[in-house]
Order: sequence, then C-alpha cells, then structure tokens
Amino acid sequence: MSTRDAIAALVRDGHSDAAIALRLGYDRSTVGKTRRALAKETGRRVGDYQPERMPTSPDQQAANRARLLEALKAA
Repeated sequence: MSTRDAIAALVRDGHSDAAIALRLGYDRSTVGKTRRALAKETGRRVGDYQPERMPTSPDQQAANRARLLEALKAA
C-alpha cells in the first residue's frame, strides 16, 4: 500500500491529520499535503465526507450492550 493510499483510507475513516501522522509515522505536513491533493482530485472537500454510519460513543456502546444483555435474559 502506498503512502497516498494509506492516508486516503484513514481520511475516509475520519481521522485527523495529526492522528494519521502519528499512526503512520509521517510528518503532519505530508498528511496535509496529501489530503489537499486528494480533495483536488475528487473535487470534494474531505470535510464534506459523511461516512455511511457514524461510530457510536463508548456511552452508547455500553447502553446498547446492556439492552442486548437484557433482551437475551428475557428470551
């Protein structure tokens, strides 16, 4: 996987430049330049990206888990 592909995948997942740089070991400016280049190619701003499903917060995950366990006990 190339640098550009790795950064693009993390950008699509909604990670910040700083988080991507830390995870991949690149400089933050490299990530920013790549993000801008990707935006030019697609004609869309990365900020306009909306994932199909927003990730749930830890509190929501705990509530979902509790509801599931309660339903399983009732069954």
